[in-house]
Amino acid sequence: MLGVSAGEAAGRPLGELVPVVDEPEAWERLLVADSEEPEVLRVARPDGELYLEAWWEVTREADGRVVGATLHAHDITAREREFRRRGVDSMMLAALLDNLELVVCSLDKQGIFVSQRGKALRTVGLTPDQFVGQNYFDLFGGTESGESTRRAMNGEMQTAVPSEVYGVHWLSWGIPLQDPELSVITVSLDVTETRRNELELRAKLDLIERQQQVIRELSTPIIEVWDGVLALPIVGLIDTVRTAEIMDNLLQAVTSTRARFAILDLTGVEVVDTGTASHLIRMIQAIRLLGAEGVLTGIHPTIAQTIVSLGVDLTRVAVFGKLRDALTHCIARLRPSRPRS
Repeated sequence: MLGVSAGEAAGRPLGELVPVVDEPEAWERLLVADSEEPEVLRVARPDGELYLEAWWEVTREADGRVVGATLHAHDITAREREFRRRGVDSMMLAALLDNLELVVCSLDKQGIFVSQRGKALRTVGLTPDQFVGQNYFDLFGGTESGESTRRAMNGEMQTAVPSEVYGVHWLSWGIPLQDPELSVITVSLDVTETRRNELELRAKLDLIERQQQVIRELSTPIIEVWDGVLALPIVGLIDTVRTAEIMDNLLQAVTSTRARFAILDLTGVEVVDTGTASHLIRMIQAIRLLGAEGVLTGIHPTIAQTIVSLGVDLTRVAVFGKLRDALTHCIARLRPSRPRS
């Protein structure tokens, strides 16, 4: 155990053979009287520390003077390390229960509370171990957490199950145990604040979505600028989704007003991608299918390059540089032609 033979140990100081880590002069203090009970000593060794449980009897002369001692010891390193590990685990668990909004409960095979701890108990006006001796399912059998706990008692691990008990939102875990007495450990985390923040964030996102919808509608107004003539000035960036919305709204307006012309004014749009350009061309084609004529105006040079790169034939589409010119064209087409003399 000490790494030396009896012959090597003879004649050497005990403190050299069995050096006590916490107190180098420990043997001089200890071996002056019989030990009343075993002591645990941490001993330094080249290959690592040992924990020894030691006790001793001193040898005295007739006058009572101590002249020697018989020392007994055995290695309890494994036991002591396990004990200390469990002590650390207990401290860690205590730190979690005392500082986090948790409730941790243990239930026996019949669902009876064996323990009930955690800081979150105070949130709902409960005290530690208040339910000990009571049946879990008599109290919470009708809740979401009650059903998940029942499944955990049947050996099925339960993870992050949401529930609402005592007006508090919880996420609960049910951990089955292989134990002769206990059946399950439940861990419940108070997520009320998180849930409240989530609802507030969702409400804000809904508001933003509604605001964006209003902005989209305002940024693409459909105006009846003349009898039978609609104008749609488009402003800002347009993508495939927005273009689809514009097409749907414009086609409905053409149908409801029985318009003869629909002017798409792109003066406020500087850049479109090829997908959006394709949608614009399809919009013109859809207007024609409704018996109206689509007119393009205010096309920027970059948009023109994009349309050309698509190889689209615009020979049948009226295109003008300014909205005024397009409106003049439409009004002229609406006027009845004069009969020849």
